[in-house]
Amino acid sequence: MKNLIHMDKSNEEPTLQEAFDRFIREKKILKLSEGTISSYEKSFNNFIQLYPADNLCSEITHDTIFDFIEFLQKRNPSIKTISINSYLRDIRTMLYSFMKLGYTERFEIKMIKCEKELKETYSSDELERLLKKPNIKECRFSEYRNWVMVCYLLGTGNRLSTLVNIKIRDIDFENQEIYLRTVKNKKQHIIPLSHTLSKALLEYLKYRQGEPEDYLFCNQYGGQLSKHSVTTSIYRYNHSRGVMKTSVHLFRHTFAKNWILSGGDIFRLKSILGHSSLEIVKEYVNMFGGDLKRDFDKFNPLEHMKEHVSGREAISMRRPS
Repeated sequence: MKNLIHMDKSNEEPTLQEAFDRFIREKKILKLSEGTISSYEKSFNNFIQLYPADNLCSEITHDTIFDFIEFLQKRNPSIKTISINSYLRDIRTMLYSFMKLGYTERFEIKMIKCEKELKETYSSDELERLLKKPNIKECRFSEYRNWVMVCYLLGTGNRLSTLVNIKIRDIDFENQEIYLRTVKNKKQHIIPLSHTLSKALLEYLKYRQGEPEDYLFCNQYGGQLSKHSVTTSIYRYNHSRGVMKTSVHLFRHTFAKNWILSGGDIFRLKSILGHSSLEIVKEYVNMFGGDLKRDFDKFNPLEHMKEHVSGREAISMRRPS
């Protein structure tokens, strides 16, 4: 059986394109998300600008990776390290698969060290403008729906891909829970439904109506919204409120930041955001370090005992004879 899996190099050595086609076919069979597949394809298309697709896999070496990094840097001098690492991560997964199959000699591929950038969030002032409820009697359904989507994103921290796939049946008002069935790591889970969001969704459904199997957030015809439609809608909605930040993902960062600043524990935050480990959640704590200084003296236990610390007794150090 082993000979069926590993190719005999003396008979056939796959080109990079042939090997990549098999790699993508396997990932599709394993039902990786469209976003992940698209990311692999994008990284591959960048890689073959340096290393032609009709070249043999066996000729890829450790130096090829360094050449690829230099290629990316020369092509775009302002490219961020995090972007290079994103390409490298995909290429590493691909090449490690080739190495396992014997297409390529084994070597280690390391990411470039980089400083973690602070994740941008919506400010309190921006949130106040975005969360101001429109006049239902005067506004169009799309504006009202966008307002509810903003409430949902801020109240759950869900990703865009999760939001567009939420169905009416996934909102359990009786038990105050939301069932997340389409998530990045494919591990379906349940998160709490806050009282304020519950109230907003109940009112919204009176206007939206629909059946349990229908998508919660729909277009004007009642059909599922695409990711692009949501991104465009939020862009226009935010601008109409005088908010120049328009990223849907910023609501997720804002949720995490405010959870931490409000004293929420990172273990529950990890579960709500659907992360497989605490590492990414810990990044939020580190990234919002500056904000953690807010009211630091107010909550610092030492400050509460300062009258016992600020004694006036004079102290003199003993000096050596």
